[in-house]
Amino acid sequence: MPLPFFKKQLAKVLPSKIKSDEPKSPAYPRLFEPLDLGFTTLKNRIVMGSMHTGLEDRFYHYGKLATYFEARAKGGVGLIITGGISPNKEGWLTPLAGTLNRSGDVIHHKRVTRAVQKHGAKILLQILHSGRYGYHPFVVAPSPIKSPISPFKPRQMSIKNIQATIQDFAHTAWLAKKAGYDGVEIMGSEGYLINQFLSSRTNHRHDEYGGALDNRLKFALQIVQAIREAVGEGFIISFRLPMIELIEDGLTMQEVIKIACSLENAGVTLLNTGIGWHEAKIPTIVTSVPRASFARYTQAVKQAVGIPVIAANRINMPKTAEHILATGQADLVQLARPLLADENWANKAYHHQDELINTCIGCNQACLDHTFAGQKVSCLVNPMACHESEYRLKPAKKPKKIIVIGAGVAGLSAALTAAKRGHQVSIYEARQHIGGQFNYAKVIAGKEEFFETIRYFRHQLDLYQVQIHLGVKVDEVMLNQLSADHVIVATGVTPRMLPTDFIGRDLPQVIGYDELLSGKKIAGDKVAVLGAGGIGFDVAEFLVNGSQVTDAVNEPDYEPVMPSVDDFFEQWGVAKSSHYEQSGGLVSPNPPKPARQVYLLQRSKGKLGKTLNKTTGWVHKAHIKQAGVIQMSGVQYEKITDEGLWVMVDGVLQLLRVDTVVLCIGQESVNDLMPKLGSTPKADFHAIGGAKSAERLDAKRAIKEGFELALWL
Repeated sequence: MPLPFFKKQLAKVLPSKIKSDEPKSPAYPRLFEPLDLGFTTLKNRIVMGSMHTGLEDRFYHYGKLATYFEARAKGGVGLIITGGISPNKEGWLTPLAGTLNRSGDVIHHKRVTRAVQKHGAKILLQILHSGRYGYHPFVVAPSPIKSPISPFKPRQMSIKNIQATIQDFAHTAWLAKKAGYDGVEIMGSEGYLINQFLSSRTNHRHDEYGGALDNRLKFALQIVQAIREAVGEGFIISFRLPMIELIEDGLTMQEVIKIACSLENAGVTLLNTGIGWHEAKIPTIVTSVPRASFARYTQAVKQAVGIPVIAANRINMPKTAEHILATGQADLVQLARPLLADENWANKAYHHQDELINTCIGCNQACLDHTFAGQKVSCLVNPMACHESEYRLKPAKKPKKIIVIGAGVAGLSAALTAAKRGHQVSIYEARQHIGGQFNYAKVIAGKEEFFETIRYFRHQLDLYQVQIHLGVKVDEVMLNQLSADHVIVATGVTPRMLPTDFIGRDLPQVIGYDELLSGKKIAGDKVAVLGAGGIGFDVAEFLVNGSQVTDAVNEPDYEPVMPSVDDFFEQWGVAKSSHYEQSGGLVSPNPPKPARQVYLLQRSKGKLGKTLNKTTGWVHKAHIKQAGVIQMSGVQYEKITDEGLWVMVDGVLQLLRVDTVVLCIGQESVNDLMPKLGSTPKADFHAIGGAKSAERLDAKRAIKEGFELALWL
């Protein structure tokens, strides 16, 4: 391979080389406007929000944590907020969780602050006391009311305990200053301890810390005052405020504004946005939540205070962020998961490269789902996230010719990673478009973000000069003619069909999910969906929403229409007014009338949806319940006739009079191009994603397998 080409590829590997020249005019002038806080200046309005990664809890992981944060600081973020660190053991989220309450802890935290600040970013330590949300026997709360998300009933805090906890907050903040942090963020929302004091839902006290709002607010104000006294004036104090709690007996906006003004008077520098409690039954961050849905509530607070306010939740692209600032809804914007997905988000936005941003799709599969499973956090669309110290994107010692067969996300991930390392890569795809199964997901109402991943790969592959051959079905003869060093078989899966002897399997009303979601076939008014895994739930939601697939969805420049915020609020029962008067901002939900009658069936007994992801599955289940989907388990499929689907349930034969039967009964690998036993292929063959195994296939596994293979080649 010519040396100039290799040098060009090597330059592309380095994140700092996105563009060497300064843009003539910033695409997003407000986003990149510095913010003067009086005693210090933030270089732009982009805040990396707090996320617990699993690296904060052990001192021996702080080198990895520093590398992770440094990548985001180098990527152009103005302000970073760490994952929550407890001020004492009662405040742990889990046993032996991260704390900063000893002088010996300072040396480990200095590794983080130095790594961030050398790139011109500021960093805050978030102080989080879990209160009744803790998963350990030492939990405390303002009142002894058990949380629905923890098995432990909390002990009611005494006055002495409250005062000691206030001093613990101040001591942690003082140590944070010694460790080089530019400030701290006090976690006062999402149902954690301070929020538990603020809310009459969890504060049933009758002393000076309970009753009227002025009393319930006292704990938060005393924490702020104690911290300010401990750290002095030249130190940022951010307070994460519950802008809308989305729970019964929650705060009204008038009360939120009163709290905000009191915090400003107490010495808070910034007010950050918190939305909902962890026990709330309203989606707030999943894919189906429209972008920047809750910024209107942040704006209501901003109009009432004189200190900067940060907007948060489902802000994943620069255009959305700029709009929030331009319309006066906030002074800064907070991104959390979007900076897992792309550490260079800010630099790409600054250099007019939105099309190269690896957009967060709000799936939660490798971030929050990992957190709740006690695993290290990463990102479905970016396996490098939180593993920067383990994965090294090094230039290949000897560039090779690599053929990737299949342009699903597994193949795209392998091709892009290999090309970044300097390999010569070509992709062959039998269809006329890239994206594989993501092309089915992207047409589900609420999953429009999946378009963004396909867009990202398309532009990145072009940047790294990957040759893409669409509409080409590869066979063994063609492979021999291509004479590659490595062949990556990423041909994915095909939907499993009914057994050949099943009566009615060939009737025209029996269709696969791929035929439905590609627009090849249209379902009738009454539909039975066989299989209640992730695809079955997606199909059920597609059907009840009345979604239709058009040819436009396969056009490269197609931009999906995102759901309306007001429609979303009406469906789930959220007050539309930014100055809501309802407790917790809750109103009666009014879901739309379903477009079809849908039956969702599974063969195994028990509740449907057990295999869905923890942090998003409940949303899918709630949605199909709203839509009146009839859920049936323990079903034996007997036959399909022109009358409908015949099933056996508890020994009773039933007829479901449906117009269409959609099959979501599993998938089978497509790997016929893999060499047969005893053959001697000219290239090294590798199977990834669905071609490797169809069992428990998901995009997280597919993308990661492609990424890891390409790192090894």
